[in-house]
Amino acid sequence: MTMTPLIAIHLSATLAALLVGPVALWARRGHSPSAPAGVRPRVRLHRAAGYAWVTLMLMAALSALFIRDFNLPNVWGYTPIHLLIPVTLFSLVVAFRALHRGDIRRHRLWMTSLYVSACVVAGAFTLLPGRYLGRLVWGDLLGWV
Repeated sequence: MTMTPLIAIHLSATLAALLVGPVALWARRGHSPSAPAGVRPRVRLHRAAGYAWVTLMLMAALSALFIRDFNLPNVWGYTPIHLLIPVTLFSLVVAFRALHRGDIRRHRLWMTSLYVSACVVAGAFTLLPGRYLGRLVWGDLLGWV
C-alpha cells in the first residue's frame, strides 16, 4: 500500500480529529457536575471544536470505506478495523439525538467513548508493524522494521 490522495485525506482527518477532540471535551468541562468550582464552560469553543471534530470523523469514516487492504486478514479488502465505520456513524447519530433531546450526560458519554475508541484505541492499532502507518513510522522513519 502506498500513500494515495485518499489515504492522505483519511490520515489528515484522523490526525486532526485526534488533536481537535480534546479541545471539544475540555471546553465543556465546566458543564460537568464534577467540575471544580469556578470552572466555566466555553460553549462557543465547545461547539466550534465539536462541529469540526464531527466533520473530521465523518471524513475519516467515509474515506475509510474506500481504503481496502488485501494483505491483512480481510473480507473483500475490509479488515476488522473497518468495523469502526458503522460504529462511528452510529455513535454520532446517537450522540446528536441525545443532544437534541437535552440528554447532555448521554451525549457526553457517547462522544467521549467515540473519541477514545475511534481516535485513541484505533490510532494505536494503526501503529502496529504490519499496518501501513506502522510500517511508515517504525520502518521508514525509525528504521526498525
